Amino acid sequence: MTDIVDELKWRGLFALSTDEDALRKVLANRPVTFYCGFDPTAPSQHVGHLVQVLTVRRLQQAGHRPLALVGGATGLIGDPRPTAVRTLNAPETVARWVEKLRRQIEPFLSFEGTNAAVMVNNLD
Repeated sequence: MTDIVDELKWRGLFALSTDEDALRKVLANRPVTFYCGFDPTAPSQHVGHLVQVLTVRRLQQAGHRPLALVGGATGLIGDPRPTAVRTLNAPETVARWVEKLRRQIEPFLSFEGTNAAVMVNNLD
């Protein structure tokens, strides 16, 4: 397979790095554990989340271990918007949204093998 940094650049998913050479070296020499966060501030993902999910999948396919963080604690404080006040969400509502988002993310990742994905909830 192609170098994962080259792959991400080719797809327009890599713009800046503080030390690209060091990043390439680490990603090429050993598996890296990384996380990507998804805030449950609505009952469903939107198409914009697909970019994140597929990027996580590509990194996993390159041998790295993803932690998919569905932020149950973060979801309680609502979605920040510059034009509105945050809406505090009920814990029961957020718990339902967390489960829905988890089910939407899970099919894209592998939860088996040496670089098995882990689903994490920051409320835990």
